Amino acid sequence: MVERTLNINNKFGLHARPASNLVSLTSKFKSNVYISKGEKKVNAKSLLAVLSLGVSYGDEIKITISGEDEIDAMDKLTELINNGLGE
Repeated sequence: MVERTLNINNKFGLHARPASNLVSLTSKFKSNVYISKGEKKVNAKSLLAVLSLGVSYGDEIKITISGEDEIDAMDKLTELINNGLGE
């Protein structure tokens, strides 16, 4: 299992389009991927779950990944988030 805490630098946060980009990427991996904001933890392969977090610009999220491709998944997710979630 790997975990990483990141800040959302996309100026509109995780609204529909960037959340969709994130879910699309996580769905390519076999590992279980979760995103937490505060006390709430959701499956990052579910668009509705990710949107339910209400992540805004500057918010801190924690990504938790476990499975056979967890390292690759974490690297790709970190890159996507640090580059503005495709926006």
